[in-house]
Amino acid sequence: MFDFLYVEAEIADHPRTRALIERFPNARVVPCERYGEVFNRTAQNFRLQKRRPALILAHKAGQRVLAAPIGYGIGSERNFYFSHMLNCLYDCRYCFLQGMYRSAHMVVFVNYEDFQADISARIAESPDAPYFFSGYDCDSLAMEGITHFTADFLPYFADHPRAFFELRTKSVRIQTLRDTAPLANCVVAFSMTPPELAARFEVGAPPVARRLEALTSLQEQGWPIGLRFDPLIYDHNYQPHYRNLFAQVFARVRPDRLHSVSLGQLRLPRDIYKRMHRLYPDEPLLAYGLEDRDGMVSYHGDLARQLHDFCSAELLHYIAPDIFFPCPTTTAEV
Repeated sequence: MFDFLYVEAEIADHPRTRALIERFPNARVVPCERYGEVFNRTAQNFRLQKRRPALILAHKAGQRVLAAPIGYGIGSERNFYFSHMLNCLYDCRYCFLQGMYRSAHMVVFVNYEDFQADISARIAESPDAPYFFSGYDCDSLAMEGITHFTADFLPYFADHPRAFFELRTKSVRIQTLRDTAPLANCVVAFSMTPPELAARFEVGAPPVARRLEALTSLQEQGWPIGLRFDPLIYDHNYQPHYRNLFAQVFARVRPDRLHSVSLGQLRLPRDIYKRMHRLYPDEPLLAYGLEDRDGMVSYHGDLARQLHDFCSAELLHYIAPDIFFPCPTTTAEV
């Protein structure tokens, strides 16, 4: 799967590093002092690298657990995110990661124990139940067979029941979850897009039907399930597309056993949008109906309002309002 493994000297002897090197015996191992030497260097070809990315094994120093952006939450007053990885195996055309990073290589921070220590500190200082989101700079489950991320973090959160943990994913790599007793404080949140749009814009990701199979099997097992309709994508058939998606989902999912449902607009910081547009100059998704408002590129007010109002009304036919969390940028800023 990986032809090159770049390995930071600091973690060369870490048990996870050694296990990953052993997993790819045919890969060329290239030492480096810091992962940024490879990941952040100039004049990289993101599109070319995306076809065959390298794997970079690194130590995450500095701040590892950060306050989540405003509106990124599902009810808690205290929301944090952390990234055990940078970049994603999938190639979704709307994903901000391709405009954020110069490199398409995959970075895995192997020092999970330091992340857990920092999470413990956040829990200790929180007067109420904090939420920790893991799928912000990567897909939480897409590389589970390589990283064993959930295998390490599910026992940790089982020991910290006051904190909530969200795995956000499009992946169907759920075997670790299937092999684990459900945790009331772990939400498995699946990103869902109308199949017609997913086929166009979510390159490499499992089809929506397979995601639906995965999430229903986990719900039947007892895992708390979240549905994430984010970003909402406009096209001239958006109403039948989203109406059919919601009907397909709720024909299988039990609404009374859902943890939460959220939706949010397509929204990109201006500089990230510009870099994405340079990568895909002919991509209609990155052109039609968008405007720059105070440094954030999103659909213009009328389109954003149409998407939000239609999808909210349709969802509320199926779910109770108290589990519905539309992102504030979906409503307040349109």
